[in-house]
Amino acid sequence: MAILNETVDGEESAGRSGWSRGAALLLRDKRAVVGLIILGLFSGMAIFAPLIAPYDPNAQDFSMMEGLSWTHLLGTDDLGRDLLSRLIFGTQISLFVGVSTVAIALVIGVFLGVVAGYFGGVLDNIIMRYIDVQWAFPNFIIAVYLVAVFGNGLMNVIIAISLAFIDDFARVARSMVLTIKEEQYIDAAKTVGASSWRIMWLHVLPNAAAPLIVVGTVSISYAILAEAGLSFLGLGVNPSTPTWGLILSEGRSFISRAWWIGVFPGLFIMLTVLSINFLGDALRDLLDTRETANIAAR
Repeated sequence: MAILNETVDGEESAGRSGWSRGAALLLRDKRAVVGLIILGLFSGMAIFAPLIAPYDPNAQDFSMMEGLSWTHLLGTDDLGRDLLSRLIFGTQISLFVGVSTVAIALVIGVFLGVVAGYFGGVLDNIIMRYIDVQWAFPNFIIAVYLVAVFGNGLMNVIIAISLAFIDDFARVARSMVLTIKEEQYIDAAKTVGASSWRIMWLHVLPNAAAPLIVVGTVSISYAILAEAGLSFLGLGVNPSTPTWGLILSEGRSFISRAWWIGVFPGLFIMLTVLSINFLGDALRDLLDTRETANIAAR
């Protein structure tokens, strides 16, 4: 028992130092640094939106479709609302939807994947047949259908996108569990009488966290795009709530007269998604490098 405890403690210490080294290596990647800087700017914009937005996002005046000026840095829309203020407040919705939907999908998907992979058998077949059916349809199509069923609204959009992304996490979690559960330390945990649930959540899941983090990072960008697409189609949040997709949809009718209404929300979406993809690519390359080094050391 003492030997097993020392082994587990040693593995935990090595894991902590490994994550520290991984974080240091990640910050050496220019893509990760650029991604973190851009995400930091947008996150600060979302948190401090009421303080930095120059106007109320829904306040109207007579300067309808006014071009870029010192009064309205990014111009105004067809109702005279300040575009910069609406984009700043729209950052709150986009980032909140992106993070919250992925968090919900991560919890549900990982639970299903870990249970299916660890126990196998009939339970694995039932769960994975459902995942295979969902996998056959594009995530955005599933989200559109669910929002059409549930109706518009922020919570309905979050639920719809979350359910659409469950399969991504379930498949990754299951594939990792099928490999990890054959390791010797899992057999050692079973020998000392650890329960199946304890083994899954304290031993299996932490060792499957790395690829799940990469999938989660990339999925945030997909969720932001999904929310923007739903809002663009009129299936997103309440029309009075400024979102990037909604502003983009409003600007398409005036692209020849007021190009800024459609260009700047598209630019905000592009920068956010690009920064998240930069971070995801850097994480993927880092993990591939560490995995190669681990295999070589065996």
